[in-house]
Amino acid sequence: RAWQRVCLTRENRSYRHSQQCETAGSQLIGSSSPIKQIRHLINKVAPTNVPVLITGESGAGKDVVAHAVHCASRRAGKPMIVKNCATLQKELSRSELFGHTKGSFTGATENCDGLMTFAHTGTLFLDEIGELPMEVQASLLRVLESHTFRRVGEKDERTVDIRFLFATNRNLAKEVEEGRFHEALFHRINVFNISLPELKDRREDVPLLINFFINKLGYQMGQGEYTVSERAMQCMLSYHWPGNVRELRNVLERSIILADNNTITCSCLPKEIADQPEREGEAGILSLERMEREHIIKALDFFNGNRQKAAQALGIGRKTLYRKIDKYSL
Repeated sequence: RAWQRVCLTRENRSYRHSQQCETAGSQLIGSSSPIKQIRHLINKVAPTNVPVLITGESGAGKDVVAHAVHCASRRAGKPMIVKNCATLQKELSRSELFGHTKGSFTGATENCDGLMTFAHTGTLFLDEIGELPMEVQASLLRVLESHTFRRVGEKDERTVDIRFLFATNRNLAKEVEEGRFHEALFHRINVFNISLPELKDRREDVPLLINFFINKLGYQMGQGEYTVSERAMQCMLSYHWPGNVRELRNVLERSIILADNNTITCSCLPKEIADQPEREGEAGILSLERMEREHIIKALDFFNGNRQKAAQALGIGRKTLYRKIDKYSL
């Protein structure tokens, strides 16, 4: 019965994730050089089983990259299990990762499978890996090296087939030097690194991200399409976005709620963004529609007229792209 529960849970997770994979690639929004390089790295590493370490500041989109790697891999139709290591309870972390047998510790009233079992044949994404308790790190290293593990209280080893993805906003090399992270584990997970830039270092992607989020959030909230005033766009381009893409999304979600006539103006933005000084040379900033038109032209040129790939890179559906091509007479 327990195995049936595991299979049903995995089947449901796999189904849900197969739906996510249809749009996962389109979530990596941008046409900047750093984003193009990240797409290139994803395409190179996805077909392999090599562990991937995704690094970057909080809110930069590490989870988006992890999903893109899984969905571009041969395991795309299999489960992708996601766990933030910061949420693991220290005393129960081993059980949650590997499972336990009945009676193995106080409160273990029945056999229980862990994340390793649920992720079998699929992908396990351990976010904030730097938060994993030291006493569990050696056990994780064993799984990476031998593809075997033991449930808590169990003598027999179990074989497992998992693709591992990791993410952190910490400097793990420094953590190793200071004795807070297992050195051998660091070298094992750092085989292939994908480093995400901060949003302030790829400002040319901000208009694309704004366009993506206001369309996505507008329809999710049942409000339809939104536009952004020129001054509001200028303020958002001038802002330094310490919270990165996550902060931008949250600001736009709030702005959509406050917007009148489906137009986001400076009055909809938080004070620290609305008060941005006008940057030199930006007084005549392009309208969002004109920016959108030019980005669509660039995307179509970049993909040699392939509309499906252009739509994916722009973060919109193919039908939406066709509609905008007609709208802008492209």
